[in-house]
Amino acid sequence: MKTRNIIILAILTFAIMLTSGFFFVVDQTKQVIVLQFGEPKAVHQTPGLKFKLPFIQNVVYYDSRVLNLDPAQEEVILRDQKRVVVDTIVRYEIKDPLKFFQTTRTELALIDRLGRIINSSVRGVISQYYLIDLLSETRNKIMAEILENVKEDEGNFGIEIVDLRLKRTELTNEVQGNVFDRMRTEREREANLLRAEGQEISQKIKATADREKIEIVAEAEKQSNILRGTGEAARNKILNDAFAEDPEFFEFIRSMEAYADTFDDGSTTMVISPDSDFFEFFENSSGTQ
Repeated sequence: MKTRNIIILAILTFAIMLTSGFFFVVDQTKQVIVLQFGEPKAVHQTPGLKFKLPFIQNVVYYDSRVLNLDPAQEEVILRDQKRVVVDTIVRYEIKDPLKFFQTTRTELALIDRLGRIINSSVRGVISQYYLIDLLSETRNKIMAEILENVKEDEGNFGIEIVDLRLKRTELTNEVQGNVFDRMRTEREREANLLRAEGQEISQKIKATADREKIEIVAEAEKQSNILRGTGEAARNKILNDAFAEDPEFFEFIRSMEAYADTFDDGSTTMVISPDSDFFEFFENSSGTQ
């Protein structure tokens, strides 16, 4: 009984293994080529369970989604003789897996062959433009021209190129150094020009301020002298009018002021005759001896 069960189990296992060799599954993101001794026999681009002969046939899977192709960077000389390093990225789909298998077999081989075509088109198109064009809206026109050139060869590989972009465009290190040096020189020239203009404006402002200062001071001194002269004239007139009213009283006040100034410190010694006019009011207020 046990031997019979073992035989049945072995037969079932062999049947499963044999049956599994007849079928394979195509995922919705894949497409398949069935090969027999290395020669294509069938192409499956729709998902589902597919049939093949076991042992003598095998399958090759290709992706049916949009794929990226990133060629090597390319150094290009522009129309203005500037050197730039261009990095391109391409998006493509495998539309004819049989043609793809016959021409490239693998995606790595496609990257090598189509990458050379892309770089050749990049050199041919970009070399007709200036650096400023790569930094302006003309960049879109350049990418469209490159894409149009590259699409001419897409049928040879069984693919469809969906999009092409200039991922990066940079000056070479040598050109970058020259550009930066020129930019630095230009900025220094502009800075020196602005600094010289600022100094010139500063000198004009200072000269104007000094001139206005001199004019203001001169006008102030003029007005001061006029006011001082007017005040002194008014004072003299007032004094003259007052003295004219009582000349004797004026003489008396002047003598008192002279006495105060002379004997103020108490140590003044005078050698003068007592009947001098200086002592006219010294002994009495009437001014008589």
